[in-house]
Amino acid sequence: MKSLETLVQTALAARGPIVFLTGAGISAESGIPTFRGPEGYWKVGSKNYRAEELATYEAFQAMPDEVWAWYLFRRGVCRAAAPNPAHLALVEAERLLGDRFLLLTQNVDGLHLRAGNTLARTYQVHGNIDYCRCTPPAREDGGPSPPSHPPLGAPLRSASSLLQGAPLEPPPQGAPGTRLIPSEIDIAWAKDRKLTKDEIAILKCCKGGWSRPHVLWFDESYDEPLFRFESSLQASLDAAMLIVVGTSGATTLPTYVVAAACKRNIPLVCINMDPSPFTQQTAAIENGLVLLGPAGEHMPRVLDALRASRA
Repeated sequence: MKSLETLVQTALAARGPIVFLTGAGISAESGIPTFRGPEGYWKVGSKNYRAEELATYEAFQAMPDEVWAWYLFRRGVCRAAAPNPAHLALVEAERLLGDRFLLLTQNVDGLHLRAGNTLARTYQVHGNIDYCRCTPPAREDGGPSPPSHPPLGAPLRSASSLLQGAPLEPPPQGAPGTRLIPSEIDIAWAKDRKLTKDEIAILKCCKGGWSRPHVLWFDESYDEPLFRFESSLQASLDAAMLIVVGTSGATTLPTYVVAAACKRNIPLVCINMDPSPFTQQTAAIENGLVLLGPAGEHMPRVLDALRASRA
């Protein structure tokens, strides 16, 4: 197995971006729970809903006020957290690498941007909990509005074609139609608090429908305009190195990104607290390196290796 320093030197001698892929593990070190445990439950009447049930377009159609209350509580948890040493190391890596730096994050907490990473080089592939966007107005026949972007199974340029190197048009610079959640909505939101009539009015759109959190829900698919799907896959084809931090491989887009890196046998570093499908894939390739332990411990090591190779 090659050393971290050797892998970094190999990557910097090649062309292409140094791509970082982050997940819930890096935010957990700032005290943000994954919401897949007890913190993820939300009581509506006598029923406890899991995150996988609430974070859906279907649930939002049925009870938008309850879904909004849950997300506002989550937003308060995220805003109370502070960037940790791993976030700060990524900021320094961007300053060091400039246009060769690219960050793909699954996290919706906004901590990377609050730490100092730039929006231009940060693809928030699951959205950002501080933002919202309008939903389509209800249909005249009383049926549910369609999702605001293509549902699962909708035609998109296939991931397989992208992994084979199909060219792309220049990506958009931001998610269209998004806006910050209005400042009138409290940041600190108690877990049992419900929306008032005034707050509901604030969260409505100009066409009378609800706005919605700008996050990718479980019954929705990635797309390019909102979630940089194709741009992220293209980055994995162009990358000189991929560094995976705090994610195990439970969602589709990161799986494609890591698969592309393994297929190309580029330098691949996987930082995670525990063994996972990603650590197994990384250990199986010639240019792979697994670093088990906290991101706050290993990301500064990656930064040191980048500095030494640039000196």
